[in-house]
Amino acid sequence: MRRDVLDLRAFYAAPLGRAARTMLTRKVEEAWGDTRDLDILGVGYATPFLDAARARARRVVAAMPAQQGVEVWPSGGRNQACLVEETALPLPNAMFDRVLAVHALEEADDPAALLAEIGRVMAPTGRLIVAASSRDGVWTGAETTPFGHGRPYSRSQLESLIREAGLEPAGWTRALYVPPFGAMSGWAEGFEQVGARLWPRFAGVILMEAIKQTFAVKPRGHRARARVFAPGVLLPSPAGPTPARHTEGRPVSAAKAPVHQASSSSEV
Repeated sequence: MRRDVLDLRAFYAAPLGRAARTMLTRKVEEAWGDTRDLDILGVGYATPFLDAARARARRVVAAMPAQQGVEVWPSGGRNQACLVEETALPLPNAMFDRVLAVHALEEADDPAALLAEIGRVMAPTGRLIVAASSRDGVWTGAETTPFGHGRPYSRSQLESLIREAGLEPAGWTRALYVPPFGAMSGWAEGFEQVGARLWPRFAGVILMEAIKQTFAVKPRGHRARARVFAPGVLLPSPAGPTPARHTEGRPVSAAKAPVHQASSSSEV
């Protein structure tokens, strides 16, 4: 069962959620760089991390699973969020240049099918970032946060899942070293810098980037049998045996009939 959208919104409105938002958004911006004139899709509950990209991108769409619920986003503007079936996105093929999946895989009924559907809507040069709870992280057991629900992943598990969906891992990083307590949110920046050096394994979130592989296939010629139809005309039937002739009172077959050669002189 997915976390309700109201619980997710309440978490990111709290101090600890705002700190998590800052840390993850920084990682996404470092990976994607300039998003000007790009089409971006957020899957799961990715809206807290898309505000900066929305200001420059050509199009940003937030797809929220039906079991989670949807909220109007952005607030005070034209809605860009929609409620979707996670394994049947109502979006065209090869549409999005960038996809961000947050709070998407951990509670999905079929994570591989969800990733395959994301791959379908990615452009041939598209890039995906998956943010998932780390199996070794301190946030995994924090049920007061969204990262403490569902199935966490190790790096190798996430790589295998991405490859199973027909995508190729291209890079990865970690984030959220601050302990998952509201009182510690003010020191989130310090924990982020120190934790990456001293205890990188205990980060709360793994972020893995994947690309969509497309291969150029050279068409191969095949010899095909062609059925030729004759025009509808009547063809002569093969001749049957020649009827026998009577010569001097006895029958002689056509095959054995005497052959008379022409005389060299004309008879007058």
